[in-house]
Amino acid sequence: MMLKKLLVVTFAMAFVACLGSVALAAQPVLSVDDCAKCHNEQPAQIAADGASHKTEIDCQACHEGHRPSVEKNIPNCSDCHEDSAHYSVGNCLSCHNPHQPLNVTLTGEHKKVCVSCHSGPDKQMAASPSQHATFACNFCHADTHGTIPDCVDCHEPHSESMTQANCATCHQAHKPLDLTYSANTESQLCASCHDSVNATLSASQAKHSQISCVTCHANKHMTVPQCNDCHGLPHAQAMHDRFPKCSECHNVAHDLNNWPAKKK
Repeated sequence: MMLKKLLVVTFAMAFVACLGSVALAAQPVLSVDDCAKCHNEQPAQIAADGASHKTEIDCQACHEGHRPSVEKNIPNCSDCHEDSAHYSVGNCLSCHNPHQPLNVTLTGEHKKVCVSCHSGPDKQMAASPSQHATFACNFCHADTHGTIPDCVDCHEPHSESMTQANCATCHQAHKPLDLTYSANTESQLCASCHDSVNATLSASQAKHSQISCVTCHANKHMTVPQCNDCHGLPHAQAMHDRFPKCSECHNVAHDLNNWPAKKK
């Protein structure tokens, strides 16, 4: 009788153990495909604008486990992103949605966070101070990262003939007062600011009226050449010694040899 009871108990324990092992083996294991069954918005954002968060990793690379089994399954950005001044700024979510990391939305005024990535413009503004340097970066680059405004949104063109396409011929946005230009810059653009000089030069009978402004005023605004840079010493040395300034005989460069008539 005792042997029979012992066999029954042993069988029952074995049966329970077997059921337990079956139950353990049947526990569900989450896969990436399971995420979208509950989370509709985030997978759609990743699919559309995930950038490297789409191509380099998947959901479970960031979210290791699921609540309540894993309580802290939302990582810090700094767990992966490091070794850059930008990543030490903090409060990443104020600009970035981790499921659309490059769709940056800007609210408030920003400069420090911008120059932590865009150091080039910051150096240009420091080296060439202008009113542009006093503004927050997103005063011009407003609302959405990558926005590049037209100059004429704030600035009136120098003349009616000028358009937005002409601005960058001379001006760079982050150092607008450091004017540089190419050798094929049209004199018409110069005349937009220097209208009286252009009128004088256009009316001149001398050969200077036949060359472009940038032939003499080359490369950088306010470049004023010496006459002998082109003409050398066209007269005897004694004459140059006596009249060291060419304009004493030839009048100004924009109106050569055109002296006003003397009053009688």
